[in-house]
Amino acid sequence: MANRIGNSVSLMKASLNVLRLDKELMLFPIMSGIASVLVMASFIVPVVWTGAWEIVEGTQGGYVEMSIVFAMYVLLYTVTFYFNAALVGAALIRLDGGDPTVGDGLAIAAKRMGSILQYAVIAATVGMILRMISERGGLFAKIAAMIGGIAWTMATYLAVPVLVTKDISAIDAIKESAQVFKRTWGENLAGNYGLGWAMFLLFMAWSVGSVGVMIGLATVAPVAVLPVMLIAGAGYLFLMVLASALHGVYTAALYRYAMTGDAGVFDGQVVGNAFSPK
Repeated sequence: MANRIGNSVSLMKASLNVLRLDKELMLFPIMSGIASVLVMASFIVPVVWTGAWEIVEGTQGGYVEMSIVFAMYVLLYTVTFYFNAALVGAALIRLDGGDPTVGDGLAIAAKRMGSILQYAVIAATVGMILRMISERGGLFAKIAAMIGGIAWTMATYLAVPVLVTKDISAIDAIKESAQVFKRTWGENLAGNYGLGWAMFLLFMAWSVGSVGVMIGLATVAPVAVLPVMLIAGAGYLFLMVLASALHGVYTAALYRYAMTGDAGVFDGQVVGNAFSPK
């Protein structure tokens, strides 16, 4: 396990270096977030504005409601997977020694749009099934749904990198992702634990600092509290984007490690080549 932790540290360093050299990769989570908000708004706003949801909820068996939710799931997953694929694709270019652009990442994702849509439909179906089991069953059903969700997350953890690098169907990508995950579970666990704690500490530090400043200003310059609140909110958004970008790049690095079987590809001269300055 110690070796796996060492591998994960190398992978995290590689991920940080990718973002250091290609800060534009953080645009992908931003675009994904904006697109997701627009998708949700396109479903929610018309329903709320017209009051149609009461009619939908009254349909027999709730089939119309389920169909609407399923359609929204599919679109949200499509948006998320598309921009994740773009991020992973661009990160892999950098890890292979290239100099990616945002356009390069989007072009890679566009080439895999068919498989991405398949994956979105499958993920939405699994999500709906787990939701139905959890909502309509008892305690044991909720536990079963939770376990099923964890198993699905592990099995599909590397599905996006597989889709990016191979022209295969979503089902085949999920199968390969599950196989690769078995070989890299230690690096996955250690890496995500480390990244999770690092981001948690950053969030806590930002929160403590922001609250401290606001408390101090509240007594001497109350009018300045609002701008500080806005700055604090912007800081939280930045940290969320950073966390999402790091997670995507780490996924790319982990998959690359799984394919080479050697975390050392991020050390020594290879690091110098893969992360050569622009």
